[in-house]
Parts: sequence; structure tokens; C-alpha cells
Amino acid sequence: MNFGPDSTTDDVLAGTDLTGQVWVVTGASTGLGLEVARAAAGRGATVAMAVRNPASATDAQSAVGRDSHLVACDLASLASVRAAAAEIAERWHRVDVLVANAGVMATPAGLTADGYELQLGTNHLGHFLLTALLVPVLADRGRVVVVSSRGHFVSGVDVDDPHFRARAYDKWQAYGQSKTANILFARGLAERGFTAFSVHPGKIGTELYRYLPDSERAAVEERPAGSEGSVKSIPQGAATIVWAAVGAGIPNGAYLADCAVAQPAGHATDPEMADWLWAFSEREVGEVFPAR
Repeated sequence: MNFGPDSTTDDVLAGTDLTGQVWVVTGASTGLGLEVARAAAGRGATVAMAVRNPASATDAQSAVGRDSHLVACDLASLASVRAAAAEIAERWHRVDVLVANAGVMATPAGLTADGYELQLGTNHLGHFLLTALLVPVLADRGRVVVVSSRGHFVSGVDVDDPHFRARAYDKWQAYGQSKTANILFARGLAERGFTAFSVHPGKIGTELYRYLPDSERAAVEERPAGSEGSVKSIPQGAATIVWAAVGAGIPNGAYLADCAVAQPAGHATDPEMADWLWAFSEREVGEVFPAR
């Protein structure tokens, strides 16, 4: 069945039985992550909802219902990521789908708990470590879906100063760099024998926009439906994420948008950059990624 920009999660999962599968979804308390969790649980999956603050996510868990579980995971803290991975591995012993969805966008200058630029540290390094730690329980046919953005076109990864320690901070360059890292990470996973995809979900009015001033938010949210770059509903935005998790015949390592294979920026396809990022990430998180 063909899907497109107007498809929803329920369209993609129609007739699909996920009973027995375990999905881990980061950022599952709101927006796209919550929708992915809801859709997967509705088809029978056990869903580990990895969220920064479980105490404030009980309503989200109730909305997902069925076999859903909250796991504390603050991607801006490597210690928190390690604790979350240990809890997931101990409770379920197998992960079929890992959706690396949580993220921040266009934040003021800031650092993670480990001293890394906030957007790169949260959007990429936290997910890199979480994935590495879950490899021992990743199913043989398990998939990793990394949520990126068309915002990656703004910037590649600055190999000389990725954490803006010497150059002036620019919130959009920092965001673009982190989203490029998401795509390169998925490609690096595929090259190492894992099944992985990166996804541009489209423009969706979620809490990701919370750092934008009203004028910037309005410029996005007021675009009419059907126009280029128009805002999607949350179920439409999450559809490509779910398609990456269950779809057949998708080229491994591909960048996806509108439930189809898309073409990323050239700086997100460079195999040498993917290898550089992999080695850099291992050093930053202090973890050698296990072989497949």
C-alpha cells in the first residue's frame, strides 16, 4: 500500500499486529513520541515510554494505555541514559524497535550535565549512548529509527568546534548540526550491520517549538494546509516514523520523509563524516559501540 504526506499512523499500521514486540520510544510524553507510543500499543506492542520526568507523564501513559511503561531518561545526562538502558534491558531482555525521537530545537546557549552543547548532546549524543547500551538486547531484526529534520540542511557537523566552545553560538546552526548528526548516525548504524533509518517527520506544532519567539512560531504554524512546508497534524507527522519501524523494502540507512525515501543534504551523506562522527561520539560518551 502506498502512503504519502497525508497518511497517519493508523493508516500505516492498519492490519498490523505488533503483539509480542517491545518498542522503546524516547520523548514519549508529548507530541510525536506520544503518538508513536499510542499507535504501537494500540496494535499490541509493549511500549517503554522513555521520558525525562515520569512524574509528569502519567496522563500520557494513561492515553497510551494497554502495555505501556514509563522509564526515566534524561538525554542531557549520560548517567540518566545509562540508568534507563539498564532498566530497559533488565525488564524486557529484548527490544524490537528503538525510536530515538526526543529532542530540543533552537534553544538558548546551554550545556548538558556532561558539559556538551545542549542540542548536540541531547539530540545526538544521548541517543548514541542509549542505542549502544541497548545493542545487547536489540532483536536480530530490530530497527532503530532516528528522528531528524529537514533543519539539517542548515548546517553540517563542525568537526573543529562541535560544542561552540570557540565560535559564537547560533541556535539554528546548532540545531542543524544535531539533525545532521542524526542522519549520519543512522547511516553509520546501517554500515555496521544494524537496520536503521532517519526520518524527517515534517513541520508539526509540538512542544519542540517552545523556545521560538511568537513571531517565528506563527510563521510556521499559520502556513495553509497543502502549501510547501505546511504544518502536519501529529498523527501525520508520526506516520513516517511508524513506517520506518514496520515498512517493507526500505533501503537500509535511508533518510525518509512523507512515508517515502528522500534525499538529504550532501553533508549528511559523506561516509567519511559518518565515520568521524562515530569515533567522536564514542569518545564523548565514553562507550565503545558493540559490534553487530
